[in-house]
Amino acid sequence: MRIRFLLRFAAFLLALLLVARVFGGPIARPALGYVAKVTCSQIFVGGLPAEAAVAELPDLLIAKLIRTTVDVENSSVRASIPLVAAREAKDHFGHGCTLVPVRGEVVAFPVVTRPPALSPEHAMLPWPDGERVLLQDIPMEIDESKLRAALTRAFLEPEEDMRRNTRAVVVVYRGQIVGERYADGFGPGTGFPGWSMTKSVGNALVGALVMRGQLSLDASGLFPGWRGEDDARRVITLRHLMAMSDGLAHDESYAPSGGATKLLFGAADIAATAAATPLRHAPGSTWYYSSAASNLIAQVVRDSIGGTLEDYLSFPRRALFYPIGMRSAVMEPDATGLFVASSFMYATARDWARFGLLYLRDGVWEGQRILPEGWVAYSTTPASAAPLGEYGAQWWLNAGAPDDSTRRPFPELPRELYRAAGFEGQTIAIVPSRDLVVVRLGLSRPDDAFDLTELMLDVFAAIPVPDAG
Repeated sequence: MRIRFLLRFAAFLLALLLVARVFGGPIARPALGYVAKVTCSQIFVGGLPAEAAVAELPDLLIAKLIRTTVDVENSSVRASIPLVAAREAKDHFGHGCTLVPVRGEVVAFPVVTRPPALSPEHAMLPWPDGERVLLQDIPMEIDESKLRAALTRAFLEPEEDMRRNTRAVVVVYRGQIVGERYADGFGPGTGFPGWSMTKSVGNALVGALVMRGQLSLDASGLFPGWRGEDDARRVITLRHLMAMSDGLAHDESYAPSGGATKLLFGAADIAATAAATPLRHAPGSTWYYSSAASNLIAQVVRDSIGGTLEDYLSFPRRALFYPIGMRSAVMEPDATGLFVASSFMYATARDWARFGLLYLRDGVWEGQRILPEGWVAYSTTPASAAPLGEYGAQWWLNAGAPDDSTRRPFPELPRELYRAAGFEGQTIAIVPSRDLVVVRLGLSRPDDAFDLTELMLDVFAAIPVPDAG
């Protein structure tokens, strides 16, 4: 009897294991992919200690089941639920971390030669060309006590269940850093994830190619599978994708089995997966925010650049990052070598500020035009299908509804404000009339624990409105 019981019990456990592997594996893999990828990037790109990176993972039930193993020697992170599933992410020096697909392999990445992050010459040059920041030389019209109070308030935690977890704030006025603060354990050399701020960087890459005559916003028939005479997607243009108005049946859900989760942390070839999406609405008729659209743009950029994988992967550095001094910036690719232009980029807070300053300066840096003339105006013009004028071309806006500008995302802030924004409260806010860029980076949980209106009004109180005369 005892042997029979043990055999039945063993059969039950085996059946339970098989069910877990068959049904639990597909559900768990995106979550495991998230843990492996994010932890890998935080350590090997952002520069956080392994313990700190693991501690920053969300406090979710499934996270408690995941075992995270960091292999410093091989620059990789493995996340697993024992006997169910496992995922691995590996750092490729200069390219960031890439998820190893469940099936298949990661493309061979070329070796990157990067300038030193902080050479002695670079350290001594004044910001933004270098890293020397002299906060004691800020303009006299700024109320320093109010600015200090604004920075202090940004790091406070007024509500126990709404954790701001602000890591960095940088305030740039008239091209100069006038305020800068970091949380303990973070600093000017820390690489911070931009999450969806990466979409706005993708906008710049498109602009650089348009300026070179290699790309047109009105290009259509963007992918081979869309070019059939009976395929309604053939009329989708790059302009539609830039405005999140392509009409495809995207799913921007981040539930464990949601479309965006599976795309970013489950798909081996993100562009091919996104391109297979069927049409739901007539292109241009409906606005729907989608990470898939941004990654389709990344593929259009890749096709436009042509050449070798190295030509594509080096393009952001050659055309954008190095010309404006963003030495820390790393856009991370998927297993095929495609930049995950919706979500995966790291840079220091100062480099994110440099990116904002480029747009504030209308795409010109130290007399050199980086983006086409009129590109910033195009990028910050509301998409016709955006109901509250809240979106332009891969940038968030505050323009307001066409028939009532008071109906806008941030009614207390200027209509002209535009921003790059990402998961967990990442923000680059630009206010042209005040010659102002404000960068805020953190780990807000939930997202709305970070209050952009509060931060911007606090900064406005310290910096006077320019004299209209």
